[in-house]
Amino acid sequence: MTLIASTGLAQELEPRAYRTMPTGMNAVIVAYGFSSGNVVSDPSVPIEGLEADAQTAILGYLRSFGLFGRSASLTLTFPYVYMSASATLQGSFVEGDRAGWGTPRARLALNLLGGPALKPREFAQYQQGRNLGVSLTVGPPGGQYASDHLINFGTNRWAVKPEFGYSSIYKRWIFEAAAGVWFFTTNDAPPIGGTLEQKPIGNIQGHLEYTFKPGLWLALSANYFTGGRTYVDGVKKDDLQKNSRVGLTLSIPLARRQSIKLAAHTGAFTSIGADFDIATVAYQILW
Repeated sequence: MTLIASTGLAQELEPRAYRTMPTGMNAVIVAYGFSSGNVVSDPSVPIEGLEADAQTAILGYLRSFGLFGRSASLTLTFPYVYMSASATLQGSFVEGDRAGWGTPRARLALNLLGGPALKPREFAQYQQGRNLGVSLTVGPPGGQYASDHLINFGTNRWAVKPEFGYSSIYKRWIFEAAAGVWFFTTNDAPPIGGTLEQKPIGNIQGHLEYTFKPGLWLALSANYFTGGRTYVDGVKKDDLQKNSRVGLTLSIPLARRQSIKLAAHTGAFTSIGADFDIATVAYQILW
């Protein structure tokens, strides 16, 4: 059997996802993440005691612009994953490793309250107070997928997440919160056979951040997500998720318009599904 991991959805923690940006900005992000534990986000997979080490390289691109007079951005991400894993399947020990493309994502974000569309010179005089924004993230049925593999990097279905986000600045402190729901289409060729349906997964997350100086900040983050019960050919599975994660993110400025982010996340508690630790380093350049 080949073990391959699909990328997580509701587990993410994203500080500063709704900050105002000047229009006409571009950013390229190159990230590397190492995770260890049960990294599988599909609880319908009938395996036990999964232990995996996954290395993920991510290439991302962001473009900011004005939309309806408000600050907006479009982000594209493309992950590539290498995993080595072992588990128990029907009483037998199995192990394997594999590399391949994960599910790409596109995210469109728009500020509704605060965050006017400003050019860089205008933005330099702007002081953000409170922001209320909305975003839509789409994960197409891309990435490596094979129905004869119990665990895959891709998902063979569409996933869509509408989300509302709020941020407030007080001196050097920033408080952020977001609430969204992942919706999934049907997977008509799951590894377990038949037709796989999954109920929506609701996610809330909060971030408390402190800015030491421009570009240098630290964020404490936590989330809670629930839902995602699966149905195989209409038969309900006992896999309702009620999970939470916590993490820290440190952003360090390098040269002008360049920065590096260090992040570490772990499971606070897990009922069903992914239970893993992850460390990430990301380099970003703006122009």
